[in-house]
Formats: sequence, structure tokens, C-alpha cells
Amino acid sequence: MLTNTKKLFKLTIILCLAFTVILQSCKKSRSDMGKTLYLKTKNKVFKDVTPDGLAEVFQKVLAEEKSKLTYPQTISAYYEANNYDPVFVMDHIFNKDLKSAVIYYQKAGEHGLDPEMFKGDEMAALINKFYNAKEIKTLDQAYHAIAQLELLSANSLIRYSNALQYGVVSPKSIYARYFITTQRPDSTSAQKIFQIADIKQYLDSIQPKSPSYIGLQKALAAGVAAPGMSAEETRRVIITNLERLRWKNKPLDKKYVVVNIPDYQLDVMQDGKSVLNMKVCVGQGRNPNNAVTLMNYADSNTIDHPNPHSTPQLNSQIHSVDVNPVWNIPESIATKEIMVEAAKDKYYLENKGINVYKNGKLVDPDDIDWATASKGDYDFKQQPGDNNSLGKIKFLFNNQSSVYLHDTPAKEAFNRTMRAISHGCVRLGDPQGLALNLFGEGKKYDLIAADMAADKPDPTTINLTPKVPIYITYVTGWVDTTGNLQVRPDIYELDVVLYNALAKVK
Repeated sequence: MLTNTKKLFKLTIILCLAFTVILQSCKKSRSDMGKTLYLKTKNKVFKDVTPDGLAEVFQKVLAEEKSKLTYPQTISAYYEANNYDPVFVMDHIFNKDLKSAVIYYQKAGEHGLDPEMFKGDEMAALINKFYNAKEIKTLDQAYHAIAQLELLSANSLIRYSNALQYGVVSPKSIYARYFITTQRPDSTSAQKIFQIADIKQYLDSIQPKSPSYIGLQKALAAGVAAPGMSAEETRRVIITNLERLRWKNKPLDKKYVVVNIPDYQLDVMQDGKSVLNMKVCVGQGRNPNNAVTLMNYADSNTIDHPNPHSTPQLNSQIHSVDVNPVWNIPESIATKEIMVEAAKDKYYLENKGINVYKNGKLVDPDDIDWATASKGDYDFKQQPGDNNSLGKIKFLFNNQSSVYLHDTPAKEAFNRTMRAISHGCVRLGDPQGLALNLFGEGKKYDLIAADMAADKPDPTTINLTPKVPIYITYVTGWVDTTGNLQVRPDIYELDVVLYNALAKVK
């Protein structure tokens, strides 16, 4: 037993020593920092540079420059933990890696981004100083140049990396009704940039590669003008939609339902292709006639003040359908519409199949003086039937806005060009077609079809297994499969809000 214990102890010591050696071998040795810098720059001043001397100056420069950094905590934490080791200057400046990065930053306009965000010109000037003995004459100047270039390189690389992979603006910070799960950058992702071996290769790898993104980039480069728009307004539409494509909120599911609000369309996507498309009506917006554009907006338009009946952006999962649904009429609609119509026409409620309740009990509407009735006095439920505002079927998914997809008896609305007319839910042009696609042929769909066709319908709830993801989005510009740029009116003024937010980023 004792012998085994000794063997285990020896093995532990050996493993610890081996681990220590590995750690030490992985940690870069900068004892020849001065010699390396001199050989590369031919400037004798760099001969006297030492890691300890640099660390002392670097710490001071970091304190002075901290307020100018976009990611002060992340950058400070790294250099404090690594004894102010200038990884970018020592590992990337002399293999032209940093010069490659500068070129990418200077061409950020290809992504619809302001190149000034990434300080490419400033970096180029600092890099050139290392090769100009007249610019760096003293050891203190050498230390300051290394520290300044190091901090600028780290900050710009994190910023560019985050911009291309996550977007510049957080949609949740600018939109009042945005409930799509969206991944944002964090300190862990930012720390990874310090471990990059080949910066050019890395920057190539984070270029968004979706056909949608590349298509908009080409349209931006070509300076195209969409029908009825100037080239400048088109450019602004493209810029806002490039940013939307950079947000990490895209569906990864093999099959999902997507509604694009300004396009008034629903698609069922399967393996990257639309297998079902239909017209929809969406919630009302604050810009229904496209009076406000990206060319004439004012400060009053740059904050998201949505119409109370606008459809939210969200993602969820369709879990069931209600066939021949009862419509529990929201209080706002009941007060502003139902009670008003009931006061004008004593037969309105009966004709519409609407029952009236007080404290949960059914009451006779003929006994009510609608002229004196107040908000909240009564509850209203519309029974199944041809007049039911939800039509024959509604598709349910969990969300905090209480919206859903549903049929409608008002079929003529689908002939309109502007279909932002609902109270927030999405009306379907082909609800039975969607049911067939989601449920497939079989007993459940047969029951749905039979119930929808019934003369005396009863409410029926049918679960959908497996659940199907749904995304309700807002996209105003894209390149279609034929290579043509498609642009839609900004009915909710969300382009204006986003474009203004992008313009404020410095």
C-alpha cells in the first residue's frame, strides 16, 4: 500500500513538472525584444528596449488612452494579466499582418461601415514610424510608439471582428418591439483576438459569406438605384440591411416559418429554400404611406415609437392550432371599436356572433346602454363562424406580445399593395395551405380540413409535433435569386431608426 502511494506521489510530481515546462514553453520569451526590433527597423534606439522598461511605460499609456478605447476593460485585463506583452507589435507588424489589417479597415465602406471606426489611417502612420529613425529618436519615444500601436491594434481588431460577426448596433437597444434571440459579443470572444496567428487569414474568415450579404455588397459597390429611389437613398437602404444581416439572429433550423413584415409575405423554408409562399397582412405602422424616408427623416423619427398595433419582431415555435377559434377580443379593440359599433347598431353584436360577458357571466346586450358603458365594464368573445375575425384557424406560438398567425374573412385585403392593416397579428393568405405543410397529410390534417369546412363549427385545438420554429422579421432590402435588388417601403420607420444609430457610431 505504501509502495503504491509513493509511486502515485512520484507520478504526480512528474506530471506537475511536465505541465510547468509546457506552460513555460507556451509563454513567449521577449528577452530579445530590443534586438528583434532593431534588426527589423534598423533603428538603433530599439536596441535598448526591454520588456520591463516597456511594461512601465505601457502601463502609463494604457491609463492615459483608456477612455479612448471601445473595449477598455477587456484590453486592460489582457495586458495586466500578461505583463503588458505587445503581441501585435512583436508577432504581426513585421510579417505585414498589421498592414493587411489596415487595408481591411480602410475598405470597411464595402460593408457599409465608416472606416474611421477602425482607425486604419492612424495605424498606418504608427507602423510607418517604426521604419523612420527621424520619428523615433529616444527610448521613451520607442516605448510610447510600441504601446500606442499595440493598444490601437487590439482595439481596432476587436471592433472590426465584432462588427462583421455581430453587427455594430444591438437591435434590442434601438427597437421597442424586438424579441428575436440575438447573440452579442462578450469579453470571451474579444479575448480570442490576442491568440490569432495569421490576422489576414482571420479577417478573411469573418467576412460574411451568405449569398444575401455578398449580393448586397455587390449592389452597394455598383451604386445601383432601386426603382423610384435615388442612388443615395438606395445606398442607405443597403447599408441598413447589411447591418441586419450581420446580426447573429438567423435561423439555423432545417425547417422554419418566416414572415417579413415590410414585404407582407410568409415563407416556409426547408433546407434553405422556400417550399410555400403566401401573402400576409401585418400590424399597422407609423409610416403607412412611406411619407418618411431615409432621405427626409427628422430627429423626431430617429427613436422607435411604434404604432400600438405594429407586429413585433420575434422568434418562437408554433406548437398548436385552434380550428374554428373563439376570439377573446382585447380590451382596446372592444372599447374603441366593438362598443362604438354596438352603440350605433343594435344588431351589430348578433350579426358578428359576439357574446357579451360581465364578471364572467353571459349577459343580454339589449339590456346594456352602450352610450354610458365604459372601458372594462364588459368582456367580448366572438364565436366560431364565417364572421369570426380570426377566420377558421389560428396558429399558436409562445410570445410576450400575444400575437399569432390566423385566417381572416376579409380576403379582399390581400389584393392591396399596402397590407399593414391588422391589430398586430399576422393574417394569412392561405391558412389551410400552411396547415397542410406543417402537419402533412394524415389524420391531424384531415381533422383540420373537416373542421374548417363544418357548417356548425366547434372550437378544436390540435397540437403540432414536432414544433416548427417561426421568425417574424423586418427586412427592407435584399437581392433576389435573379440578382435583382428588391426594396420595400419602411412602413414602421425601423430603417430610419437603424440608419441613424449607425451614423452615430464613431
